[in-house]
Amino acid sequence: MKALCAYCFFLAIVSIVMLPISSLADQGVTVKDFRGRTVHLERPAERTVCLIESALSGLYMLGVEDRVTAVSTNIYQEEVFRYYAAMDPRIAGKALPTPGNWDFVNIESVVGLRPDLVIIWASQTEVIEALTAKGIAVYAVELDSFADIFKEIEDFGILFGKQDRAAALLGYTAGQLAGLAAATGHIEDKLRPGVYFMWAQGPLETSGAPSTVNDLIKLAGGRNVAAPLGQEHLVVNLEKLLVWQPQVVVMWRNPRLSPQDVATMPIWQALPAAKSGRIFQLPSVFFCDLWTLKFLHAVKMIAAWCHPEKIAITDMEGKKREMLVALYGVEKGGRIPFDE
Repeated sequence: MKALCAYCFFLAIVSIVMLPISSLADQGVTVKDFRGRTVHLERPAERTVCLIESALSGLYMLGVEDRVTAVSTNIYQEEVFRYYAAMDPRIAGKALPTPGNWDFVNIESVVGLRPDLVIIWASQTEVIEALTAKGIAVYAVELDSFADIFKEIEDFGILFGKQDRAAALLGYTAGQLAGLAAATGHIEDKLRPGVYFMWAQGPLETSGAPSTVNDLIKLAGGRNVAAPLGQEHLVVNLEKLLVWQPQVVVMWRNPRLSPQDVATMPIWQALPAAKSGRIFQLPSVFFCDLWTLKFLHAVKMIAAWCHPEKIAITDMEGKKREMLVALYGVEKGGRIPFDE
Protein backbone atom coordinates (compact mmCIF):
# COMPACT_ATOMS: atom_id res chain seq x y z
CA MET A 1 0.00 0.00 0.00
CA LYS A 2 3.05 2.28 -0.09
CA ALA A 3 2.91 3.47 -3.69
CA LEU A 4 -0.68 3.41 -4.86
CA CYS A 5 -2.00 5.40 -7.78
CA ALA A 6 -4.60 7.99 -6.81
CA TYR A 7 -7.58 5.94 -7.90
CA CYS A 8 -6.24 2.67 -6.49
CA PHE A 9 -5.50 4.45 -3.22
CA PHE A 10 -9.13 5.57 -3.03
CA LEU A 11 -10.32 2.00 -3.64
CA ALA A 12 -8.01 0.78 -0.88
CA ILE A 13 -9.50 3.34 1.50
CA VAL A 14 -13.02 2.22 0.67
CA SER A 15 -12.05 -1.39 1.36
CA ILE A 16 -10.79 -0.36 4.82
CA VAL A 17 -13.93 1.64 5.59
CA MET A 18 -16.15 -1.25 4.51
CA LEU A 19 -14.51 -3.72 6.89
CA PRO A 20 -16.92 -4.95 9.58
CA ILE A 21 -16.57 -3.20 12.90
CA SER A 22 -14.94 -5.51 15.47
CA SER A 23 -16.69 -5.94 18.78
CA LEU A 24 -14.73 -5.89 22.02
CA ALA A 25 -13.90 -9.39 23.08
CA ASP A 26 -13.80 -10.53 26.69
CA GLN A 27 -10.07 -11.05 26.39
CA GLY A 28 -9.39 -7.37 25.65
CA VAL A 29 -8.34 -5.52 22.51
CA THR A 30 -5.48 -6.32 20.15
CA VAL A 31 -3.91 -4.65 17.10
CA LYS A 32 -0.58 -4.82 15.28
CA ASP A 33 1.41 -1.60 15.22
CA PHE A 34 3.64 -0.34 12.39
CA ARG A 35 6.46 -2.63 13.44
CA GLY A 36 4.15 -5.59 13.00
CA ARG A 37 4.23 -6.13 16.78
CA THR A 38 1.09 -7.14 18.65
CA VAL A 39 -0.27 -4.52 21.06
CA HIS A 40 -2.69 -6.04 23.57
CA LEU A 41 -4.73 -4.29 26.26
CA GLU A 42 -6.97 -6.00 28.79
CA ARG A 43 -9.52 -3.24 28.20
CA PRO A 44 -9.74 -0.08 26.02
CA ALA A 45 -7.03 2.44 26.89
CA GLU A 46 -7.83 4.82 29.76
CA ARG A 47 -4.44 6.36 30.57
CA THR A 48 -2.45 7.23 27.46
CA VAL A 49 0.86 9.00 26.98
CA CYS A 50 0.85 10.32 23.40
CA LEU A 51 4.26 11.63 22.28
CA ILE A 52 3.32 12.31 18.64
CA GLU A 53 1.37 15.46 17.75
CA SER A 54 -0.26 13.98 14.66
CA ALA A 55 -1.41 10.93 16.63
CA LEU A 56 -2.79 13.24 19.32
CA SER A 57 -4.87 14.93 16.64
CA GLY A 58 -6.38 11.54 15.81
CA LEU A 59 -7.29 10.97 19.45
CA TYR A 60 -9.10 14.30 19.57
CA MET A 61 -10.97 13.32 16.41
CA LEU A 62 -12.03 10.08 18.08
CA GLY A 63 -13.23 12.03 21.12
CA VAL A 64 -10.92 10.30 23.63
CA GLU A 65 -8.81 13.30 24.61
CA ASP A 66 -9.95 12.87 28.24
CA ARG A 67 -7.97 9.62 28.31
CA VAL A 68 -4.71 11.38 27.39
CA THR A 69 -2.58 11.93 30.49
CA ALA A 70 0.57 13.36 28.85
CA VAL A 71 1.55 14.89 25.52
CA SER A 72 4.64 15.70 23.49
CA THR A 73 6.65 18.78 24.49
CA ASN A 74 6.02 20.10 20.96
CA ILE A 75 2.36 20.74 21.80
CA TYR A 76 3.33 23.65 24.06
CA GLN A 77 6.15 24.94 21.87
CA GLU A 78 4.89 24.95 18.29
CA GLU A 79 2.25 26.88 16.36
CA VAL A 80 -0.28 24.10 16.98
CA PHE A 81 -0.58 25.12 20.65
CA ARG A 82 -3.31 27.72 20.11
CA TYR A 83 -5.51 25.23 18.26
CA TYR A 84 -5.27 22.49 20.89
CA ALA A 85 -5.65 25.08 23.63
CA ALA A 86 -8.98 26.11 22.09
CA MET A 87 -10.19 22.51 22.23
CA ASP A 88 -8.85 21.51 25.65
CA PRO A 89 -8.53 23.72 28.77
CA ARG A 90 -5.86 21.37 30.15
CA ILE A 91 -3.60 22.28 27.24
CA ALA A 92 -4.57 25.94 27.47
CA GLY A 93 -3.34 25.89 31.07
CA LYS A 94 -0.36 23.68 30.19
CA ALA A 95 -1.58 21.24 32.81
CA LEU A 96 -0.77 18.01 30.96
CA PRO A 97 2.74 16.64 31.60
CA THR A 98 5.22 16.57 28.70
CA PRO A 99 7.69 13.72 29.31
CA GLY A 100 9.28 13.92 25.86
CA ASN A 101 8.94 14.09 22.10
CA TRP A 102 10.48 12.59 18.96
CA ASP A 103 13.98 13.53 20.13
CA PHE A 104 14.10 12.75 23.87
CA VAL A 105 11.88 10.85 26.31
CA ASN A 106 12.21 10.81 30.10
CA ILE A 107 11.52 7.13 30.76
CA GLU A 108 11.02 7.55 34.52
CA SER A 109 8.50 10.35 33.99
CA VAL A 110 6.51 8.17 31.61
CA VAL A 111 6.56 5.21 34.00
CA GLY A 112 5.50 7.46 36.86
CA LEU A 113 2.34 8.42 34.97
CA ARG A 114 1.23 4.76 35.06
CA PRO A 115 -0.01 4.65 31.46
CA ASP A 116 -1.74 1.62 30.02
CA LEU A 117 -0.64 2.75 26.53
CA VAL A 118 2.19 4.85 25.09
CA ILE A 119 2.06 6.13 21.50
CA ILE A 120 5.48 6.90 20.05
CA TRP A 121 7.43 6.89 16.76
CA ALA A 122 8.67 3.45 15.67
CA SER A 123 12.16 4.89 15.15
CA GLN A 124 12.53 5.47 18.91
CA THR A 125 13.61 1.89 19.43
CA GLU A 126 15.59 2.34 22.67
CA VAL A 127 12.66 4.07 24.38
CA ILE A 128 10.25 1.40 23.16
CA GLU A 129 12.48 -1.37 24.51
CA ALA A 130 12.81 0.37 27.87
CA LEU A 131 9.05 0.84 28.24
CA THR A 132 8.09 -2.65 27.13
CA ALA A 133 10.67 -4.07 29.56
CA LYS A 134 8.66 -2.38 32.30
CA GLY A 135 5.44 -4.00 31.08
CA ILE A 136 3.98 -0.91 29.38
CA ALA A 137 2.11 -1.42 26.12
CA VAL A 138 3.57 0.65 23.26
CA TYR A 139 1.96 1.44 19.92
CA ALA A 140 4.76 2.41 17.49
CA VAL A 141 3.91 4.65 14.52
CA GLU A 142 5.56 5.01 11.10
CA LEU A 143 3.68 7.02 8.48
CA ASP A 144 4.91 6.72 4.90
CA SER A 145 1.59 7.04 3.06
CA PHE A 146 -2.00 8.15 3.51
CA ALA A 147 -2.98 4.48 3.76
CA ASP A 148 -0.85 4.40 6.93
CA ILE A 149 -2.91 7.24 8.38
CA PHE A 150 -6.06 5.21 7.78
CA LYS A 151 -4.51 2.21 9.53
CA GLU A 152 -3.54 4.37 12.50
CA ILE A 153 -7.09 5.71 12.95
CA GLU A 154 -8.57 2.23 12.56
CA ASP A 155 -6.15 0.84 15.17
CA PHE A 156 -6.85 3.70 17.58
CA GLY A 157 -10.56 3.00 17.18
CA ILE A 158 -9.95 -0.55 18.40
CA LEU A 159 -7.51 0.38 21.18
CA PHE A 160 -9.90 2.98 22.61
CA GLY A 161 -13.17 1.15 21.92
CA LYS A 162 -14.23 3.76 19.38
CA GLN A 163 -14.60 1.65 16.24
CA ASP A 164 -17.83 3.34 15.18
CA ARG A 165 -16.29 6.80 15.37
CA ALA A 166 -13.16 5.61 13.54
CA ALA A 167 -15.35 4.18 10.76
CA ALA A 168 -17.23 7.49 10.53
CA LEU A 169 -13.98 9.45 10.21
CA LEU A 170 -12.64 7.13 7.52
CA GLY A 171 -15.97 7.14 5.72
CA TYR A 172 -16.11 10.94 5.65
CA THR A 173 -12.56 11.19 4.29
CA ALA A 174 -13.15 8.48 1.69
CA GLY A 175 -16.33 10.20 0.56
CA GLN A 176 -14.53 13.51 0.12
CA LEU A 177 -11.75 11.80 -1.83
CA ALA A 178 -14.33 10.12 -4.05
CA GLY A 179 -15.45 13.52 -5.31
CA LEU A 180 -11.88 14.46 -6.15
CA ALA A 181 -11.20 11.08 -7.76
CA ALA A 182 -14.13 11.65 -10.10
CA ALA A 183 -12.45 14.83 -11.35
CA THR A 184 -8.75 13.94 -11.25
CA GLY A 185 -8.37 10.20 -10.67
CA HIS A 186 -8.32 9.15 -14.32
CA ILE A 187 -6.20 11.97 -15.78
CA GLU A 188 -3.39 10.49 -17.88
CA ASP A 189 0.13 11.06 -16.57
CA LYS A 190 1.06 13.14 -19.63
CA LEU A 191 -1.81 15.51 -18.86
CA ARG A 192 -0.94 15.91 -15.18
CA PRO A 193 1.01 19.09 -14.41
CA GLY A 194 4.48 18.55 -13.02
CA VAL A 195 4.49 19.57 -9.34
CA TYR A 196 7.53 20.41 -7.24
CA PHE A 197 6.95 20.24 -3.47
CA MET A 198 9.15 22.46 -1.29
CA TRP A 199 9.65 21.76 2.40
CA ALA A 200 10.20 24.67 4.81
CA GLN A 201 13.79 23.61 5.57
CA GLY A 202 14.89 25.08 2.23
CA PRO A 203 13.84 25.63 -1.39
CA LEU A 204 15.77 22.60 -2.59
CA GLU A 205 14.41 20.11 -0.03
CA THR A 206 11.61 17.98 -1.43
CA SER A 207 10.09 14.46 -1.37
CA GLY A 208 10.26 11.60 -3.82
CA ALA A 209 8.23 8.39 -3.75
CA PRO A 210 6.87 6.62 -1.86
CA SER A 211 5.85 9.35 0.58
CA THR A 212 2.81 11.18 1.88
CA VAL A 213 3.81 14.07 -0.41
CA ASN A 214 3.72 11.77 -3.44
CA ASP A 215 0.26 10.50 -2.39
CA LEU A 216 -0.84 14.11 -1.94
CA ILE A 217 0.20 15.17 -5.43
CA LYS A 218 -1.26 12.06 -7.08
CA LEU A 219 -4.62 12.47 -5.39
CA ALA A 220 -4.68 16.11 -6.47
CA GLY A 221 -4.19 15.13 -10.10
CA GLY A 222 -0.57 16.19 -10.37
CA ARG A 223 2.72 14.46 -11.11
CA ASN A 224 5.49 14.65 -8.54
CA VAL A 225 8.57 15.64 -10.55
CA ALA A 226 10.86 14.27 -7.81
CA ALA A 227 9.11 10.89 -7.60
CA PRO A 228 11.79 8.95 -9.55
CA LEU A 229 14.42 9.85 -6.94
CA GLY A 230 12.74 7.46 -4.53
CA GLN A 231 13.38 9.12 -1.16
CA GLU A 232 10.93 10.60 1.32
CA HIS A 233 13.19 13.58 2.09
CA LEU A 234 15.99 14.69 -0.19
CA VAL A 235 17.92 17.77 -1.26
CA VAL A 236 18.22 18.43 -5.00
CA ASN A 237 20.23 20.92 -7.03
CA LEU A 238 18.98 23.73 -9.23
CA GLU A 239 19.96 21.83 -12.35
CA LYS A 240 17.33 19.23 -11.48
CA LEU A 241 14.65 21.92 -11.42
CA LEU A 242 15.70 23.14 -14.84
CA VAL A 243 15.38 19.61 -16.17
CA TRP A 244 12.05 18.98 -14.45
CA GLN A 245 10.49 22.32 -15.46
CA PRO A 246 7.65 22.11 -12.88
CA GLN A 247 4.42 23.78 -13.87
CA VAL A 248 3.27 24.12 -10.24
CA VAL A 249 5.31 24.70 -7.08
CA VAL A 250 3.71 23.90 -3.72
CA MET A 251 5.39 25.24 -0.59
CA TRP A 252 4.97 23.82 2.88
CA ARG A 253 4.12 26.56 5.37
CA ASN A 254 7.18 28.80 5.67
CA PRO A 255 6.94 32.14 7.52
CA ARG A 256 10.43 33.06 6.28
CA LEU A 257 9.72 32.64 2.58
CA SER A 258 6.73 33.60 0.41
CA PRO A 259 5.74 32.46 -3.09
CA GLN A 260 6.67 35.95 -4.29
CA ASP A 261 10.17 35.54 -2.83
CA VAL A 262 10.65 32.24 -4.64
CA ALA A 263 9.35 33.62 -7.94
CA THR A 264 12.04 36.30 -7.98
CA MET A 265 14.99 34.01 -7.19
CA PRO A 266 17.56 33.50 -9.96
CA ILE A 267 16.89 30.39 -12.08
CA TRP A 268 13.47 29.93 -10.46
CA GLN A 269 12.28 32.77 -12.68
CA ALA A 270 12.93 30.52 -15.68
CA LEU A 271 10.56 27.80 -14.47
CA PRO A 272 7.05 27.51 -15.96
CA ALA A 273 5.55 27.73 -12.45
CA ALA A 274 7.06 31.18 -11.91
CA LYS A 275 6.23 32.43 -15.39
CA SER A 276 2.56 31.49 -14.97
CA GLY A 277 2.27 32.62 -11.34
CA ARG A 278 1.60 29.11 -10.06
CA ILE A 279 3.77 29.07 -6.93
CA PHE A 280 1.57 28.48 -3.90
CA GLN A 281 1.97 28.03 -0.15
CA LEU A 282 -0.13 25.73 2.03
CA PRO A 283 -1.81 27.18 5.15
CA SER A 284 -0.86 26.52 8.77
CA VAL A 285 0.37 22.98 9.42
CA PHE A 286 -2.56 22.36 11.77
CA PHE A 287 -5.06 22.70 8.91
CA CYS A 288 -3.34 20.43 6.38
CA ASP A 289 -1.11 18.11 8.40
CA LEU A 290 -0.03 15.36 6.01
CA TRP A 291 0.21 12.87 8.91
CA THR A 292 -3.47 13.25 9.87
CA LEU A 293 -6.80 13.01 8.07
CA LYS A 294 -6.49 16.77 7.55
CA PHE A 295 -4.33 15.94 4.54
CA LEU A 296 -7.73 16.20 2.83
CA HIS A 297 -7.58 20.00 2.89
CA ALA A 298 -4.14 20.03 1.27
CA VAL A 299 -5.35 17.65 -1.45
CA LYS A 300 -8.29 19.95 -2.24
CA MET A 301 -6.11 23.03 -2.42
CA ILE A 302 -3.49 21.43 -4.66
CA ALA A 303 -6.18 19.95 -6.91
CA ALA A 304 -7.58 23.45 -7.42
CA TRP A 305 -4.09 24.80 -8.16
CA CYS A 306 -3.34 21.98 -10.60
CA HIS A 307 -6.73 21.88 -12.32
CA PRO A 308 -8.56 25.19 -11.86
CA GLU A 309 -10.71 24.29 -14.86
CA LYS A 310 -12.03 21.19 -13.03
CA ILE A 311 -11.86 22.09 -9.32
CA ALA A 312 -13.38 25.31 -8.03
CA ILE A 313 -10.93 27.29 -5.91
CA THR A 314 -13.72 29.33 -4.34
CA ASP A 315 -14.81 28.98 -0.71
CA MET A 316 -11.74 27.03 0.41
CA GLU A 317 -12.10 28.62 3.84
CA GLY A 318 -15.65 27.33 4.11
CA LYS A 319 -14.51 23.85 3.08
CA LYS A 320 -11.79 24.02 5.73
CA ARG A 321 -14.30 24.84 8.46
CA GLU A 322 -16.59 22.06 7.28
CA MET A 323 -13.71 19.59 7.47
CA LEU A 324 -12.72 20.66 11.00
CA VAL A 325 -16.28 20.17 12.26
CA ALA A 326 -16.58 16.80 10.51
CA LEU A 327 -13.28 15.52 11.91
CA TYR A 328 -13.25 17.01 15.41
CA GLY A 329 -17.01 17.24 16.01
CA VAL A 330 -19.24 20.28 16.29
CA GLU A 331 -18.14 21.26 19.79
CA LYS A 332 -14.36 21.04 19.39
CA GLY A 333 -14.27 21.87 15.68
CA GLY A 334 -16.34 24.97 16.24
CA ARG A 335 -13.88 26.29 18.83
CA ILE A 336 -10.78 25.96 16.68
CA PRO A 337 -9.47 29.43 15.68
CA PHE A 338 -10.14 29.93 12.01
CA ASP A 339 -7.56 32.63 11.41
CA GLU A 340 -3.91 31.76 10.88
